[in-house]
Order: sequence, then structure tokens, then C-alpha cells
Amino acid sequence: MRRPLAALFSFVQRLAAGQVVLSIESVLLLASLFFALFCNGLFLSGMLAGYDMAQPDSWLLGASLLVVLIALHFALLGLVATRWTTKPLLALLFVATAFAVHFMSRYKVYLDTAMLRNVMATDVREARDLMTWSLIPQLLLYAAIPLWLLSRIRLQQRTFGRAVLVRAGALLLALLAAGGAIFANFQDIASLMRNNRELRFLVTPANYIYSLSQVARSQAKEADRPREAVGADATPGAAWAERRKPVVMVMVLGETARAANWGLSGYARQTTPELAAEEGIVNFADVTSCGTDTETSLPCIFSPWGRRAYDETRIRRSESVLDVVARAGFRVVWVDNQSGCKGVCDGVESIRPDPLKSPAACAGGECQDGALVDSLKQLIGETPGNLLIVLHQMGNHGPAYFKRYPDAFKHFTPACEDPDLPKCSNESIVNAYDNAIRYTDHVVASLVRTLRDHATHDSALLYVSDHGESLGEKGLFLHGVPYKIAPDVQTKVPMVMWFSAGFPASFALDGGCIGKVAATPLSHDHIFHTLLGLLDVKTSAYARDLDFSAGCRKP
Repeated sequence: MRRPLAALFSFVQRLAAGQVVLSIESVLLLASLFFALFCNGLFLSGMLAGYDMAQPDSWLLGASLLVVLIALHFALLGLVATRWTTKPLLALLFVATAFAVHFMSRYKVYLDTAMLRNVMATDVREARDLMTWSLIPQLLLYAAIPLWLLSRIRLQQRTFGRAVLVRAGALLLALLAAGGAIFANFQDIASLMRNNRELRFLVTPANYIYSLSQVARSQAKEADRPREAVGADATPGAAWAERRKPVVMVMVLGETARAANWGLSGYARQTTPELAAEEGIVNFADVTSCGTDTETSLPCIFSPWGRRAYDETRIRRSESVLDVVARAGFRVVWVDNQSGCKGVCDGVESIRPDPLKSPAACAGGECQDGALVDSLKQLIGETPGNLLIVLHQMGNHGPAYFKRYPDAFKHFTPACEDPDLPKCSNESIVNAYDNAIRYTDHVVASLVRTLRDHATHDSALLYVSDHGESLGEKGLFLHGVPYKIAPDVQTKVPMVMWFSAGFPASFALDGGCIGKVAATPLSHDHIFHTLLGLLDVKTSAYARDLDFSAGCRKP
């Protein structure tokens, strides 16, 4: 017993003194072992769910999966690591993996391509809410300790020819080991990966390396090509010449509001009291989102293809409905109180709420959504003609729900006031989330009242959220779960409409008919075409069967 302890003590002494010399392949193998054993708990638990771990076959499957993980990461590292890049590469991966493991384990997110797009588009205020004290232990365990060990190891030097031969042999052994492990449990592994394809986005750090490369590749292609024109033949309908008033259409793009907590849709709590008291509000009870994250949903909502014919590349490379409406003669303005329009508003005017004009709403260093009401008043007042405004809310953006509403809206208590959601009780998380919904209700109702008071325009308002949110159900928090396996709370969203007294008459619209349509299942796919139909914009890009208002307008 003394000899192994003495040998271990001697190794630690030599390591601390920087006297341990290892080959690059040995360092890569140790790193791969670390990633497999300490960073892939979610993947392994997902793959082994339903297996009886008391059975030898289950242990064999678990061991095979570990071998595949080790071989996979060794091969990935072995393809790019050299004498000069090994340490910088591993240092970067240790730090990035510490963050990845923290957010994956804390909020149960999947690091797929959509999630990496969201990460890259996150602004400072969103990122700040995610930097909680619980991140410190993860950085120490998954980054600080491995970095210290890496700094004390000296890399063995070889001649170029020998280094190539050793690396080739090591990569071949890794492939053989992975192949053997898969062969030993081929039926189980093949079945699991075929039926649970999303689990591959839990393999860390391979998941974010792959997703990041896909995002970079896609962005490079987008940058090299001009946007594809949509509705290039757009013109105002013939009836526009007979209208006495200009039109203002306001689209309120909600953030992270889920239908399950929307008072108008039957939630046990009244989270929408002001809208419920407003005359003429039409609530849509069954609306499905295009995605489970903003980066996916926003471009999809404003495209003619939507989820039914989803093509991410085409959607991102094409113009949006905003360009089509602008081509028909409207002033189109995107007012952003979030982290950008994700390319949707690239061809039109874009502004942010002005803190000087909304001092009360912007007192805390960032503007709450009440500032959007002031933006609407300004735009209507300065625009005598037809106007389409998109108001992009901060809404219920998590995890700091408590920051999304003023103190006056602390209706449900106790409310979680810690962005590290797993530290809060489920009741307090829901309370904070519902308070933010009540504030959205107040903002949207205030927008309706503002439009009603502006008799110079015939006006309409459409509110719809981009996606929903998980509040701890089944251990899930936030959003962004791959669409195929996403729970309904992330894909079912609230939507409401309102029309001024003159709007239905001006467009030969039957408001009561819209109320009947609101009881039928709809989705984000309908919004592009419904906006064109409501605004009487004629274009070949319009599809009548996807315009939910089409049957409610007289020919």
C-alpha cells in the first residue's frame, strides 16, 4: 500500500514542479477521458434511461458508450492538435466546456445549431442574467483544475515523420475501439440514436464544436449572397384609392410568453386583466410557434414558408413580409427592445426605445416594455401616411423574470428574484413569470388604448409571442429544446388581435368572423399571409389558404 501512495506522491511532486513529460497523444487521451467521464452525464443518463443498471447488459452498454465518447473526442482532437496547438486548444475547450456543462445541467438545454445561434446573438444584458454564483464551482472543477494540470505538463518532442506515424496509429486505434464498442452493442446503440437523435446534442464538447461550425458555415454563406427578393410585385390593392384614412398596423412581438399562463386562454390565474376588460379583444386559443427559440422563430414568422416548409437557409437569405409591405407604400419601422431582429428588419427602418423620452420605463439602465408605448405615440404622431410598426418586446425573457416588470406589478408573491432558477421554489418561479405576463398584458392594453385615442388612423394590433418557456416541468427551464421533442409549453403561444372602429369597415372585414376563426388551431405560418391580406397588399407571394382572415373579408 505504501509503494502506490509513495509513487502517487512522487508523481504529484514532479507534476507541481513541471517535470512530467507526456506525449501529445497521452494528453489528448487524458482530456478525452475527462470529457467522457465528467462532462457527459446528461448524454449517458439519456441513453441509459429505461435500462436496469443492475443487469450486466446495461453495464456493458454503458461501458461501450464511454468508449465511443472517448474515441470520438480523441479523434476530433487528434485531427487538429499539434505540438504548438495542443495546449491552447485544450485550454479553450476546458473553459468553453465548463460553461456548456453548467448551462446544460442547470437548465437542461441542448447545444444544437439553433441554441448556438442564440448564444452568439446574446447581448450583454441577457448574458449578465445567466452569470450566477453557481457557475463558480463549475469553472473551478471543469476549467481551473484541468488548466493547472495542463500547465504543469511538458509535451514530448518527436521528429515529424515519427509524429505522423504515431498519430496515424493512435487515430486508427481510436476508430477500431469505437467500432468494436458499437459492434458489441449495435442493436441497442443504433436503436437509441435512431429514436433519440436529439441526444447527440448532449455529447460534450463535440456538440457545441459541431453546432458552432454549422453556424459559422451558414453565416459565411449568408454573407456572400444578397437576400432573395420576396413579393417583388407587391402593390396596394385597388380599394386603397377610396380609403379616407391612413392605416397603422401594430405587430407586438412577444418574448417567451407561453399560452399555458395566459389568462385569456383559460389559465387559472387572471394574468391578463386589462386585456380582458378592453372591448374588441380577440383571443386566439390554440397557436403553435415555428420554433422554441428567438433565432428560429423570428425569421420564420415573417417568412412566406414558415414551419410547414421549413428551410432555415432559404428563410435567412430571403426578404421578410416587412420588405413586401414597404414595397406597397407603407412606412415600416421595427422598434427593438431586445437583442435585435435576427435579420428580419435588415431592409427597413429600425430604432430602439429612447430612454430620454421614456425616463420612467428606462430608469434601471435598460428599458422595460412600457417604453414601447411612448415609441408608438411618437411614430404615429410623426407619420401622416400608412404605417406598419413591429414592437419587439423584452417580454418574459428569462431567467431573470423579476427584472421584466416594475415593482407595481409584483402581484403574485413570493416571486423568485434570483436568475439561478433551480435555487428558487417552483411556486416563486411561476409567480415571477406570471407577474411579467401581467406587465405584458398592461403594455399591450396600453397600446390598444393609444391606438383607440388616435382617430387620425384606422388601426389594428396583433400580439403574438415568439415561443414559450419551461418553468421547471420535468427538470426543464427556459426554452430551446429541439422542436421534435419540445414540450407544449415551449411551442404553444398566446395571440390576440384588436381593430379600431374604422378598420373593419375600411377593409370590408367581419370582426365577428375573426372571433370564430380564433377558436381554430393556427400557427406562426399564418402571420405572413394574414398581414398581407389585412393590409390589402397584392402580391404573388400571398397564399390565401394561409390567411386566417381571408374568409372574413368581403370580396
